Amino acid sequence: MRWNAALSAHFTAAGGPQLLLLDLDGTLIDSVPDLAAATDAMLAGLGRAVAGSEKVSHWIGNGADMLIRRALCEGDEQAAVALAEEHVQPARALFDQAYLNTLHHATGAYPGVSEWLQQVLIPKVLITNKPRLFTLPLLQSLGWEDYFVQVLCGDDLAEKKPSAMPLLHACQTQNVTPQQALMIGDSRNDIQAAKAAGIASVAVTYGYNHGEDIHSARPDWVVDNLLQLLG
Repeated sequence: MRWNAALSAHFTAAGGPQLLLLDLDGTLIDSVPDLAAATDAMLAGLGRAVAGSEKVSHWIGNGADMLIRRALCEGDEQAAVALAEEHVQPARALFDQAYLNTLHHATGAYPGVSEWLQQVLIPKVLITNKPRLFTLPLLQSLGWEDYFVQVLCGDDLAEKKPSAMPLLHACQTQNVTPQQALMIGDSRNDIQAAKAAGIASVAVTYGYNHGEDIHSARPDWVVDNLLQLLG
């Protein structure tokens, strides 16, 4: 397996990264259909108007708790952060049950992802803000359990992306320096975490990123398909 010229030039000593850190939602899989269905089921269960896929796609990226908060506050970020936990928990119970029932139904890999995962044999760590409750069944449904040497979920550590903590934890446990690793994601949370950790980053153009152009996050490279990373 060969990396493209840009990556090979950056990782000159090793000829390429020695560890890949991969986001899940919006990078490897299109999870909006399932997340939107679960969010709308939650809102309907609370007697509120449903949001729909487009709005939900802009609320993804900071884990299930923040998605629920944004949905309850109709996307108002300040209100979502300030929302009292007592208002979140009943909604969270409805969301969790709905998402567990739907997460296998519509979620699928983006074009080129499965082929790329099969071709790239260096160690890969999945770093997602999605709770472990949902992540492991989802990986099993996709048949991807063996692709990753480590899976770090949003509730595994004290902090999640955009914190550098999960990225640095992955490097430490895999005995790789940050300079030898590469973060691949679709949102500003992924790129900010990589920059904070001193790790090079690749962004994909097809993800969610809160409805914003991913170029504004200033990743090191941008690709339309993961296969473009290969030479």
